[in-house]
Amino acid sequence: MAERSIVITGASGGLGNSLVEVYSEPGTAMLLMGRNENRLEDIKKRAVHLGAQAQSARFPLADTTTLVQKISDFDRENPIDLLIANAGVKIGNVDGIEDAAQMSKILDTNLRAAINTVQAALPGMIERRRGHIALVSSLSAISPQPDLLSYSASKAGLRAYGSALRQSLRATGITVTIICPGFIDTKMTDIHIGPTPFLVSKERAARIIRKGLDRKAPYISFPFPLVLLAHLNNLLPARLSDWCNSGLRAKIETGDDDI
Repeated sequence: MAERSIVITGASGGLGNSLVEVYSEPGTAMLLMGRNENRLEDIKKRAVHLGAQAQSARFPLADTTTLVQKISDFDRENPIDLLIANAGVKIGNVDGIEDAAQMSKILDTNLRAAINTVQAALPGMIERRRGHIALVSSLSAISPQPDLLSYSASKAGLRAYGSALRQSLRATGITVTIICPGFIDTKMTDIHIGPTPFLVSKERAARIIRKGLDRKAPYISFPFPLVLLAHLNNLLPARLSDWCNSGLRAKIETGDDDI
């Protein structure tokens, strides 16, 4: 593989850790961003052990000034080939009620920060007329879940943004990929008390994502049975669709979202 420069947000989380591992190899420069200092340092050391040149940056992604500065500085020394906007939080609701601060946190992290991350990397990519942007959305963007109101909305917004961005960048040489996974065996899923059909290990999820990104797929959605069910759900009458979704009702506990 040719030398590459990769930025991964949410690198201290479960899927982020596995994405770092699957991309860490000699000739690769990496900027790893995350919120948990200890886990971020651990995955940075793992990346270096596997042969990559890695640096880490811990700060809230809502800090747009720092975000733009970190990405710009890295891009200046290591022109970014691949940006994976993976950072996200998952918090539930009860009977349609959500705390205002909670909604802001979900939208700020899952949607606004992802867009700001892309916007920070985009000028350099456009100038070079090459680059790859990957946005980690969710199958809840395709089939929204009643116990994940703001989460579903944020991931649907990110999917829509990615689709529009791909069309906007069509003539620039930049690739945009939207990633919509189902349930992945991570700390985020640990707080999901309810059915998690077709659960995928974080290691397998990372391998699926890399394989799709290597072939520059516009969409990467998995696992297939759940993808099929999510799309079929949208073709059903509303009452039947709601009844089907009732089998996936869950309680989302307060947990460790410091990823």
